[in-house]
Amino acid sequence: MPFSTLGLSPDLLKILSNQHFTVPTPIQEKAIPAILEGKDVLGIAKTGSGKTASYVLPILMNLQKAVKLQNRHVNVLVLVPTRELAEQVKAVFQTFSRGLSTPVKISAVYGGVSINPQMTSLQGVNVLIATPGRLLDLLDSNAVHLSSIETLVLDEADKMLNLGFKEEVDKIISLLPVKRQNILLSATLNADLQLIHQVLLHDPLVVVVEAQEDSLEQINQVAYIVSDEKKGPFLRYLINHHEMKQVLIFASSVHTADAIVNKLRKNNFDAKAIHSKKSQGARTETLYLFKSGKLRILVATDLMGRGIDINELPFVINYELPRSPKDYIHRIGRTGRSGSSGEAISLVSPDELHHFGVIQKKMGKEVKLIDSGNLQK
Repeated sequence: MPFSTLGLSPDLLKILSNQHFTVPTPIQEKAIPAILEGKDVLGIAKTGSGKTASYVLPILMNLQKAVKLQNRHVNVLVLVPTRELAEQVKAVFQTFSRGLSTPVKISAVYGGVSINPQMTSLQGVNVLIATPGRLLDLLDSNAVHLSSIETLVLDEADKMLNLGFKEEVDKIISLLPVKRQNILLSATLNADLQLIHQVLLHDPLVVVVEAQEDSLEQINQVAYIVSDEKKGPFLRYLINHHEMKQVLIFASSVHTADAIVNKLRKNNFDAKAIHSKKSQGARTETLYLFKSGKLRILVATDLMGRGIDINELPFVINYELPRSPKDYIHRIGRTGRSGSSGEAISLVSPDELHHFGVIQKKMGKEVKLIDSGNLQK
């Protein structure tokens, strides 16, 4: 089924074609027509399923016929749990709004940076993407008004609840007009989310896109037994041996991520780290450089890795194993996306062998384990 059957405008269809989007994903196929009709939607689907575009496209189309509001009164509010996701959603809105006959102003606001430029950016804004805490700060300063909101989106609502934003989200929702469209998106439907669903949504279309059992089949997984003291040299060997032009490396701590980058740079590898101790500006720039292919090696912690969404990332390396098997699957799921194949390599120390066995059991897939001892000789 092509996008042309979903009710999108010629302007949006042209933008989709220019961006080489041809066939909608399952969640886009079901959610786009419903959102265009003004229905509430509950979408449950994993990362990489096209959730963001499933609401961005119909919202942009609906805004083409929206009534112009007073200054600092917003048409659409998108609540997100992290600043990285805020920038990611903003980028999707900007990509699909370029070329529309009626311009749409988009702004993203979040903590960790100066509030004054964000206040200025809210003049004439149509779509506001915000983390809950910073939005409440802006509301306290009368920098933005929510009384005219037509559409509310809670993106990655499960993470918002896990990170403890429920009280702030409840306060924000209490300030919105009762009559509005609600869109709730999540990777999972847990008890807390079910409660929000019951309170927030009115006769919603429920779209559940089940994770495919073979979703990891596009990823070639291999693991090497490497002692901790030899992981650094072996990592550099792998990058050279496989001639990696773009590789994402996961570390389990900020300290380790920085140490990996320092060692790589000393050996003339183009590498940067992204983690919670970096400023927002540095994180945004580093992610842009990596996504655009201008940075060869990115070293990330698990939290920051959630904001990395690249369709054809060829290599992911686990320098250390994560504690959770779910985090392992999330890490390697950064590669092998959108029908492309990918390589996921894990460096497993002897002390991690038992834990790696647990990860394989939970994943339901056996990974080839190789002794690295003779590979560099």
